[in-house]
Amino acid sequence: MKNSRQDAQLLSLNAQLEKRILVLDGAMGTMLQRYKFEEEDYRGERFKDWEYSVKGNNDLLSLTQPQAIEEVHRKYLEAGADIIETNTFSGTTIAMADYHMEELVYELNYESAKIARKVCDEFTAQNPDKPRFVAGSIGPTNRTASLSPDVNDPGYRAITFEELRVAYKQQCEALLDGGSDILLVETIFDTLNAKAALFAIDELQEERNIKIPIMVSGTITDASGRTLSGQTAEAFLISVSHLNLLSVGFNCALGADQLTPYLETLAHNSDFYISAYPNAGLPNAFGKYDETPEDMARQIKEYVEKKLINIIGGCCGTTPDHIKAISDLVAQYPPRKAKEFV
Repeated sequence: MKNSRQDAQLLSLNAQLEKRILVLDGAMGTMLQRYKFEEEDYRGERFKDWEYSVKGNNDLLSLTQPQAIEEVHRKYLEAGADIIETNTFSGTTIAMADYHMEELVYELNYESAKIARKVCDEFTAQNPDKPRFVAGSIGPTNRTASLSPDVNDPGYRAITFEELRVAYKQQCEALLDGGSDILLVETIFDTLNAKAALFAIDELQEERNIKIPIMVSGTITDASGRTLSGQTAEAFLISVSHLNLLSVGFNCALGADQLTPYLETLAHNSDFYISAYPNAGLPNAFGKYDETPEDMARQIKEYVEKKLINIIGGCCGTTPDHIKAISDLVAQYPPRKAKEFV
């Protein structure tokens, strides 16, 4: 059965992408670090007797510290973000197995999407000319279908395509049920994992008779210009282009400067909208990100001057200040021309 709200959101999303460059939010993890949550904060009352440590399970905070998640979303929207990501980067049974919380996966994704939906709707109501959208965040999981975790057994795989498909499908169902407008398969270091997620999403499109805007975002892991599983930017694009995607792009691993040539490859070889959300530079010796909002916006200026992007945001180390600087910059430039998502 058709979902009228989703149809309306799709029309609105297309209209906005035709008019301007849309701004994605910045890093959820960077913002949550500011709260300095300890084990008891992650547990909350509900999980106070959980027998395993849960500190570091940021997705769990959607259940135990929902006000913090809502506050982070609100800050990014106030900074100018058009699209905010749900707090579900590790929201699969595969990733949640580290905390023995596989049974919570549907609830975690559903509640995370609901929080984001609520805040987005508030901001859209305040300014209907600038509608806000929820992107359901789908991370890569901590297992890879293309590479062996055992150097002595290169043929071994710790996960199968079918196990990934099932896990991703459960996550995607909950994200859609909770109110996501877009599904964002992100930080892809293994395209075979991403293909399992895309296969699951395609199944849901058929089963629910809906069109789901899908954003696909890979990650170039080093100066070789390849993903962790060895693909060049062009090979990555070819690998995911069989589906009718909303956008394809890159995020994480690199700063804005280093990402430029790979975005050029995508922009010159694809009819999809192009997205980018780089880190705030490269991490320093202590794993911190030092690049200022002004520095990052100055580098991203090259993207817009070359008409490479349609969606821009920030990954590791970025804050609402970074998103504000980026939002102010891209408002002055037209979007790259692309084929409308239908």
